[in-house]
Amino acid sequence: MALYLDSAILPEAQAASQFGWVKGVTTNPTLLAKSDLSPEETLKGLRELFAGEIYYQLAALDFEGMVSEAWAAYNILGEQTVLKVPATALGFHVVSHLSPKICCSVTAIYSAAQAAVAREAGAKYAIAYVNRATRLLGDGVALVREMADILAGSDTKILAASIKSPAEAAATLQAGAYHLTLPFDILQALTTHELSERTVEEFSNNGRGLLD
Repeated sequence: MALYLDSAILPEAQAASQFGWVKGVTTNPTLLAKSDLSPEETLKGLRELFAGEIYYQLAALDFEGMVSEAWAAYNILGEQTVLKVPATALGFHVVSHLSPKICCSVTAIYSAAQAAVAREAGAKYAIAYVNRATRLLGDGVALVREMADILAGSDTKILAASIKSPAEAAATLQAGAYHLTLPFDILQALTTHELSERTVEEFSNNGRGLLD
């Protein structure tokens, strides 16, 4: 299991890299558009901050363009590259072509059937947008559960995105997601609970330690 930052904002990435438990970064065209830097400069900055996987989503709309864009991303990120390829007929064709050479994920999956095709195309990851699927389909966690049933025993793992709360994150993992990518504020929220803070305060007020 790994937890990723879902952001292309370098100050957020720098802060998350210092947590020690965030393994990499996922981006998409919308997130890259929020960066003050060009996509190339942003990816280079993320590469300097993380030793783990960095996800880049292909934005081209034709086969040759997507393949060229994939290699452009790989030239920047090297072995840290994970391509995010949309779950379309063209996207699955691209994954089948590129997956023997560059690590691929299939993104924006909204059915278990698409997860099956992602597996057969050679994708390392199948990405579900949990909260968005809940809004559009009714139950994003159920989608993850259906995908997990299809992918059980395969090398394709579920990466869940569009997570809006710690509770949704936990439910998604329980449903079978193997990895999560989360906005910076949700990553922070995972670490805290009101009762934990209260318990620590009680220990501090009533106890003693080596440095007291």
